[in-house]
Amino acid sequence: MKKAFLLPAAVITAVLLIDQLVKFWVKLTFFYTEHREITPWFYLYFIENEGMAFGLTWGGSMGKLALTLFRLVASGFIFYWLYRSIINQAHKGLIICIALIFAGAIGNIIDSVFYGIIFSASTPDLLATLFPDNGGYAPVLYGHVVDMFYFPLWEGFLPDWLPIWGGDYFIFFQAIFNVADASISIGIAVLILFQNIFFKEPKKKQAVIESGVEHSVDQP
Repeated sequence: MKKAFLLPAAVITAVLLIDQLVKFWVKLTFFYTEHREITPWFYLYFIENEGMAFGLTWGGSMGKLALTLFRLVASGFIFYWLYRSIINQAHKGLIICIALIFAGAIGNIIDSVFYGIIFSASTPDLLATLFPDNGGYAPVLYGHVVDMFYFPLWEGFLPDWLPIWGGDYFIFFQAIFNVADASISIGIAVLILFQNIFFKEPKKKQAVIESGVEHSVDQP
């Protein structure tokens, strides 16, 4: 049974390691809002997110605290779901998807819980430092999530005939995200696409159930 935990543990470790290495590198080497073009449609663009995934915010300071606490509680439920799926020998694809979602959640929780106390503030003029002498930029649980991946695949003015947004300048895709966000999104997307396979009862188990049903019907 211990071997069954190796695959999800490897997925979680890989995601967290890559996520945190990229975040540390960006936080320590990029000025705030600095962006570097990799291709015409892919940029590294450093921002810090006080709210949810993909730059969404909610509720100010109290909202930030509530969101961090919610993430902690939700991660506990996701971990339990992962544990039970492994114990019950669920489909490996399902286990990998849950591991991706859990790893992504933990990756952003690390930022929210610890980054405020271990980093100084990032500004357009000053690089952040690790373990600053004067303390970090925020208390525990109030750290900001580091985001950096920006894919403006198309930008321009929308046709005038479109209702509401016609004539507006539009960027697709304008959200800025990180490895943890991508891990959560991939896990959820694959889970939805292959749910009929992941949640399908094993053939042997189905045969036992069907046999039991037929036997009960034959009873006088």
